[in-house]
Amino acid sequence: MAGQSANLLLLFLPFLLCTSVPAALTEEASSAYEVLQRHGLPIGLLPKGVREFRLDDDGRFEVHLKEECTAKFETEVHYNRNITGLISYGQIAAISGVSAQELFLWFPVRGIRVDIPSTGLIYFDVGVIHKQFSLSLFETPPDCPSAAASSRDRLHEGSTIAQIVSKVPPFLPSLPPFL
Repeated sequence: MAGQSANLLLLFLPFLLCTSVPAALTEEASSAYEVLQRHGLPIGLLPKGVREFRLDDDGRFEVHLKEECTAKFETEVHYNRNITGLISYGQIAAISGVSAQELFLWFPVRGIRVDIPSTGLIYFDVGVIHKQFSLSLFETPPDCPSAAASSRDRLHEGSTIAQIVSKVPPFLPSLPPFL
């Protein structure tokens, strides 16, 4: 009897492995972009160039980029090399590694959500304020130049502006010095 049980187990073992392994491989093979879509979020929330992505059963995720970078939407969004958060349908909470620029200040993004059903808007929680953007801005993953390249570009833009301004004649005639 024990011999027959062992033979049955050996007979069904390949079948069991074939049916259970593909599900595990599919979950591991899911890209960060596919996971965003399955949770009702636009794939453009993450930039191009995701190197590694992990998601656990509780919705906690880790994204690893090649290098930190800054992407442009209506404002700039900075991505650290490592991004973590908690994803559920229509939102990401407890985000770390993402910040958004407002005027000249950078604020850490704490959460992102979309309306269900969709109103065409996406909301970024940056602490004291909630920024709202058109969902269409996030339809595709943005190009995201490295943060070092972005800094060099801004420095170059700043020096170009300074050169132009230095060539503009003053608007006011020369005034006598204050007494």
